[in-house]
Amino acid sequence: MIAQNALRRATAQLNDLNIESAARDARLLLAACMGISPSRLTLELSQTLTPAVLAQYDEMIAQRCTHKPVSRILGYREFWGRHFSITSDVLDPRGDTETLISTVLPQPAARVLDLGTGSGILAVTLAAEWPETTVVASDISPKALRVAQNNAETLGVAGRVQFLQSNWFDDITGTYDLIVSNPPYIADAEMSELMPDVVNFDPKIALTPGGDGLDPYRIIAEMSPQFLNAGGSVAVEIGWRQGASVVEFFHKAGFSHVEIQRDLDCKDRVVLAKW
Repeated sequence: MIAQNALRRATAQLNDLNIESAARDARLLLAACMGISPSRLTLELSQTLTPAVLAQYDEMIAQRCTHKPVSRILGYREFWGRHFSITSDVLDPRGDTETLISTVLPQPAARVLDLGTGSGILAVTLAAEWPETTVVASDISPKALRVAQNNAETLGVAGRVQFLQSNWFDDITGTYDLIVSNPPYIADAEMSELMPDVVNFDPKIALTPGGDGLDPYRIIAEMSPQFLNAGGSVAVEIGWRQGASVVEFFHKAGFSHVEIQRDLDCKDRVVLAKW
């Protein structure tokens, strides 16, 4: 089958299921099967697909028809210009989390703590962007830590990132210039509102802490002063409706300056608190 015909058929299948990104997803998966960059796909659509490539493509499209995200089908997610491997044991990173990186990047920190590292996107990205920085990346899940460690090794920063199993601050020692976290923050009441692409494929522990979704911020705001050097900062990703509550937690904990940063959709996305 000609690649263009396969692409048209796949796009129609996804459109029939009301998958909003049908055309984009079909192109990304076809490019992956053909072993080319998505930017070259248009130039290669006249190629005849081998039976093996066509079978692989059909299988990928069948997975996408179940609402499995493209990143999970491919096994990686691009974040801040780098490819991060992901598995069913970690949250599929979102582009919104790049807001946290852009918030802290202008002021390099010598020692960083990443709480709930997941796939390691924050820890590894900061280590890669700041060549003199050392990072402690913690997570309650040993399986998540293995994914994060693999990403650190693949991206060449394993020597400066230490991985530690810990439930928030329980097993953390030392002090840091910057603490970052993208904690689970979906409230129980909001779980039913999530897209099937999210709720059916992301680990529940990475999505929600239960209750009102704010407990991780209460813990981070209350405990982080014990682990911060003078002049240190905390940056946390938040749900777009949680800004006021999280700011209040940090103010009550004694932080001198607390601000909210918005994402590209102009929604509250990051709270930065300075000690």
